[in-house]
Amino acid sequence: MAIKTTATRPGGRNARVATSIYSAVGELVGEGVEGITFRQIALRAGVNPTTLYRRWSDVNALLEEVTVAALTREGESPPDTGSVESDLIEWATVIAADISRPERARFLRAMVAARIELVSECAITDARSSQAEEVIGRAERRGEPTPTVEQILDHIIAPLYYRVVFALPLDEGHPSRLVRDVLAMSSVKPVSP
Repeated sequence: MAIKTTATRPGGRNARVATSIYSAVGELVGEGVEGITFRQIALRAGVNPTTLYRRWSDVNALLEEVTVAALTREGESPPDTGSVESDLIEWATVIAADISRPERARFLRAMVAARIELVSECAITDARSSQAEEVIGRAERRGEPTPTVEQILDHIIAPLYYRVVFALPLDEGHPSRLVRDVLAMSSVKPVSP
């Protein structure tokens, strides 16, 4: 993913322009527009298309940035409940509830639909990896056995996103079941039945 970064002044013109661009992308995605272009986004946001070309390498990069902003919060930490099992259950439950909201699901589906080729980096995966590392780090400091970041991403987080992307049912108990499966496969004895 090639996102060009520029210095911004908090609350300044750049922040207002970014907000209008993010809103325009959200509206277009929400309306089910396919094949979104910089021209459409610029028109909806009330900016010159060159503003978009200067900051983002292509529409996919912008769409991913907006999706990451919609699906994660900068500096967001996973819950700290005192055990790896309850930390993971609470975190997975929050993620499941958040990404299954209709507006979040639309962003996620649009981002996936916009991808044509394999990517070497994914900002959402990076954010979720950092959060998993935080959960694992706390558990290790408490002396608890832990699953790996890869196990958490592949067997807890990915199935949640999969269900939302494909509009499959995601019941309240699903995150707990995924966590218990991961703890069982990683030799961490689940506390709850």
